[in-house]
Amino acid sequence: MKLGAFSISLSVKDIHASLAFYEKLGFTFKGGNIEQNWVVLKNENAVIGLFQEMFEGNIITFNPGWDGDAQNIESFDDVREIQKHLKSLGIPIGREANESSTGPEYITLTDPDGNAILIDQHR
Repeated sequence: MKLGAFSISLSVKDIHASLAFYEKLGFTFKGGNIEQNWVVLKNENAVIGLFQEMFEGNIITFNPGWDGDAQNIESFDDVREIQKHLKSLGIPIGREANESSTGPEYITLTDPDGNAILIDQHR
């Protein structure tokens, strides 16, 4: 199963303070809009999204169809196929994808320790 690009989405209290902190760790701006309270940062293969007042808690994120630079990759597992596979393994899905649709779609699930996981396909 190919889950795609990995990142962590952090729910932050002060996006400016968090941005300054992660820049000191060597992360650079990759995308987003700080005026809208979200930015994406990268340091080599590590990708972190900073989000202020958008959701509670941190989210582990996978993007099928993308590489670590948010560029399309040729071969990937569609999120609907990932969903079918996870369900066949007995893994509960929080928000299910519409299996009769195509293109962008997402699912959510929670690991045994309560960590939120987002599998978010943009194409």
